Amino acid sequence: MTKIFAHAGDSAWTATPDGNRRRVLLHTDELMLVEFGFDAGGVGALHSHPHVQASYVAEGRFEVTIDGRTEILAAGGSFIVPSGLLHGVKALEAGRLVDSFTPHRADFLA
Repeated sequence: MTKIFAHAGDSAWTATPDGNRRRVLLHTDELMLVEFGFDAGGVGALHSHPHVQASYVAEGRFEVTIDGRTEILAAGGSFIVPSGLLHGVKALEAGRLVDSFTPHRADFLA
């Protein structure tokens, strides 16, 4: 049965290769919800993937670059990354992003 509810603390944080942390909150084959935590100055290096990504800034301020365009987003802001576009973030202060991916990121489940 697919898990359709998650409660705070259900998922453990996992260190990411770039020194940040993430936890997969929920996922189906079609959609995944992931929380990322950053310390001030933390960087999510420029990368691309075939998944469409929608992100919500839950806490903090981030410099977000998508396809060469950069904007500063604070808590309450959001952005979409279409499939295949080069993108990355820099945490201007400690913060959290909540990202959704379609389809799910199988590499985050390994």
